[in-house]
Amino acid sequence: MTLREGKIGESYLVESLSLEKETEFRLQALGMTIGTKIVILNNKRSGAVIFKVRGTRLAIGKEFAEAIRIQREA
Repeated sequence: MTLREGKIGESYLVESLSLEKETEFRLQALGMTIGTKIVILNNKRSGAVIFKVRGTRLAIGKEFAEAIRIQREA
């Protein structure tokens, strides 16, 4: 599933990032690497996805959120 499809309050693990290299490197520098736990805080269907990664809240647009694959935390 993509980050865009995640549910508010649920925990997920980052599976893959399919973004432009500059954007991907920036997100990795902010701590969003493969296998990292994230918690979705808000998922506005018309706009941004807000999530917590490594203790920091991040917001990204829906185009970026659709390019990030996640899986439910076991």
